Amino acid sequence: MNTYMRNRQSSVRSHGSSSIVKGFLGLLAGLMIFAGSTKTANADTWRIATLAPDGSSWMKILSKGALDVEEKTGGRVKLKYFTGGSQGDESVVLRKMKTGGLDGGAFTSIGLSQIVPSIRVLELPMIFASDKEMDYVRRKMWGTFMKRFKKKGFHLLAPGNVGPIHFYSNTPIKTASDLKKAKVWLWGEDALVKAMFKRLGVNGVPMGVPNVLPALNTGRINACYGSPLAINALQWHTKVKYATSMTTSYGVSSTVIRNEVWNKMSDEDKKIAKKSFSAHAKKLRSTVRKDNKRAHKAIVRAGIKVIETSPATVAEFDKVAQAVWKDMTGKLFSQKDLDRVLKYRAEFRAK
Repeated sequence: MNTYMRNRQSSVRSHGSSSIVKGFLGLLAGLMIFAGSTKTANADTWRIATLAPDGSSWMKILSKGALDVEEKTGGRVKLKYFTGGSQGDESVVLRKMKTGGLDGGAFTSIGLSQIVPSIRVLELPMIFASDKEMDYVRRKMWGTFMKRFKKKGFHLLAPGNVGPIHFYSNTPIKTASDLKKAKVWLWGEDALVKAMFKRLGVNGVPMGVPNVLPALNTGRINACYGSPLAINALQWHTKVKYATSMTTSYGVSSTVIRNEVWNKMSDEDKKIAKKSFSAHAKKLRSTVRKDNKRAHKAIVRAGIKVIETSPATVAEFDKVAQAVWKDMTGKLFSQKDLDRVLKYRAEFRAK
């Protein structure tokens, strides 16, 4: 705008008073164009909700990604994050997205599965032996899930990481019998974990993520599960004493944007956004992996004792897990989905 005004002033001096009216009209037109572009920028401010707390590894990188998109699109696309569950649990966020109250969500697999249930095939209990194994399979299948989300009205962005999932409790959990005695949190009505608990004979206590810390504090529950980084970021580690060494699964996450919001962008801005989100998602995956290790060390220093899971208990959980895979086939995902996971897992192990 300043450059435009200087050019108009120069023009007035060069052509005399007869051009003042033209200059004024040009300036007025410029102001109208500027006002219109501001309105468009505001309309393209994406309102995205997440459970990730401010200051967490997830939000640090998501915020950098937001600034990168805004800068590279010249302010045509802006992102505003609502953090720490301020918009409610993921089921609430999804309802708000469907009614237009929010434009997107940075979800764990729980929120993602409420759009496309089959994505939980990547989070089956005991199916992966390492995070690298999970990465390989997820990379092979992510394009399929992007297509499924698109059909449901959402644009699925690049995957992120939650990390290895462990049990945390106020009494030592050495066996499946110990888990049965505990009052274990169940995330809402999570069908996959609920099926696992049913097979194990565990009575989960259903509630949303924002309610877990108060419930641990009052004793309504005395056990929960999550990645070290999530347990630390959400402060749950301050209310538990023990952790299992056994990893039950590897958490999946990603951001989804409503199709009508995504499709408002020009082709150029879509390319910019995709490139930026992919780059920051890659950074996020790497950072979260390192920070999970740091978080584990931090909560151990804080006094949490890691209970080594015996080979016999691991074998018991593995047997139950495979029964759960069968239970969920045809409900959460197809046999074809499961076969593909096992095929790609075998490919990775063969390497």
